[in-house]
Amino acid sequence: MSRGTPSPLHLRQPNINIQTLWPILFLLILVNLTTSLYSLPLNRVIEKRLCQEHYAGDSNVTRPGGMIPEELCKIDAVQKRLAWFQGIMETTLVVCDVIVTIPFSFIAERYGVRIVLWCNLVPRITLSVMAIVVGTLDHILPAKTILAGPFLAVFGGECVFSSTIFTLTSALSNDYVQRTSYFSYVSSISYVVAFVGPSLASLTMSQSLWLPFCINIVLLFAAVPTIRLLPDAKHLLVQLPITDIIDGEVDNEETSRPLLRPRSPKPDRYTHAFDTTDKFGILQSTLHATRTIIRLVTARRNFQIILLSAFLTAIASSDTKLLVQYISKRYAWTFAQAGYLLSAKALINILLLTVIVPLLIQRTASSQTLQNKDAVSETEIRMNYLAAEASIAISVIGVLCVGLAFRFWMLLGALLTYALGSALPIFILSLLKSPLTTTNPASPSPSPSQSPSPSNNHSIPILTLVKTLGSLVGVPLMTGLWVQGIRIGGAGLGLPYFVSAVSKFFLLLF
Repeated sequence: MSRGTPSPLHLRQPNINIQTLWPILFLLILVNLTTSLYSLPLNRVIEKRLCQEHYAGDSNVTRPGGMIPEELCKIDAVQKRLAWFQGIMETTLVVCDVIVTIPFSFIAERYGVRIVLWCNLVPRITLSVMAIVVGTLDHILPAKTILAGPFLAVFGGECVFSSTIFTLTSALSNDYVQRTSYFSYVSSISYVVAFVGPSLASLTMSQSLWLPFCINIVLLFAAVPTIRLLPDAKHLLVQLPITDIIDGEVDNEETSRPLLRPRSPKPDRYTHAFDTTDKFGILQSTLHATRTIIRLVTARRNFQIILLSAFLTAIASSDTKLLVQYISKRYAWTFAQAGYLLSAKALINILLLTVIVPLLIQRTASSQTLQNKDAVSETEIRMNYLAAEASIAISVIGVLCVGLAFRFWMLLGALLTYALGSALPIFILSLLKSPLTTTNPASPSPSPSQSPSPSNNHSIPILTLVKTLGSLVGVPLMTGLWVQGIRIGGAGLGLPYFVSAVSKFFLLLF
């Protein structure tokens, strides 16, 4: 196949019905809602077990049935152990997720994304079951038993799930503006559910600590048939995460090799599947994919800058995982009360990501209809760039205010300000799919109106992997800072958020 002729695998249908997006959004609602239903009560389950161990044998504290009032569990000794437990679990999830990201891309390429997403449900369901078991069998299983659950992320975690979802979403439209709107809707679902979910978790755990986990399991089983409704990647003619470069180009012949070697279409291609001569085929393919990813990143300067920004953002955003513990410890609130407070941020997210951002995009597009395509594309790129900078600046102010909030009303205002910067991922995704990151500045630049090169098709999976690596650094870092903040006390409780503000401030220097 000539280099000037794109492979049919890279072609997408010019018009994809908007109805195709709804199964993706519904799956996101189910999965992200279960994440919220799991995270908030999990804090209380672990705290409850650690509190029981701390006050073991103290009859003055323990009530009939072995229950201990939650307000007595806010002491530093228990909260430090809670922070380490959560940090270890989150780090384990991220490590296992990163390890299996590329292997799962090969599974997706051979068997389809539905198999990958179904496997992704296994650790989510098992973690909820384990929380119930460890929480109820306190006389049989030690609290440390719950640390084994995250190792099931070898079946796929957030990195695998997110890269698959965003790749499918990107394939729904060739239109730059429309695709940005799709990203906005997908991101809005993720953000809104992530902060509306705590209200539901707070309400249900007020009735029973185990009710959120039971609802969680039901919703995850409901996701099984939903995955079957997802658009077929073969019909969309888009390649799957990581393995989607075939005959692509970046700058040289080396980076234009297929990430996966072509397979024979013959019916007997699996005849020697268990032959020892091909024993290390997957390992060699994984190494080949890794080398190709590195070459694709190093060949594009603008792409490197965006990936670095995403990495630093992921490190800084790791502080949000501590937000419930921070509120509970600083203001001596129960976790259920803290969950209600987090939901106040949801309103800003809803307005920003489902109304303001799409409206801004559509207005910009309509105002440029009379200009040539090159001018329109340049305007859109500049708009996304400036909007990303504005989001970062607002996030710096918001997270700094969170760390300095000594009173409830100060925290409420800080959270609302912090929410205004939540649109950053949308603009980063839009910049990734624009001509800005398609080529190396040293090479001849294509017209902005041209379609992005095939090598740009898998920028989103690479971005997701980089963000996951950022979380791998950020989670233990923020956990350590939070433990140190508890030790300092007072204003020191905001230490993770001060460091997060500094990290995000550096983004403005690029």
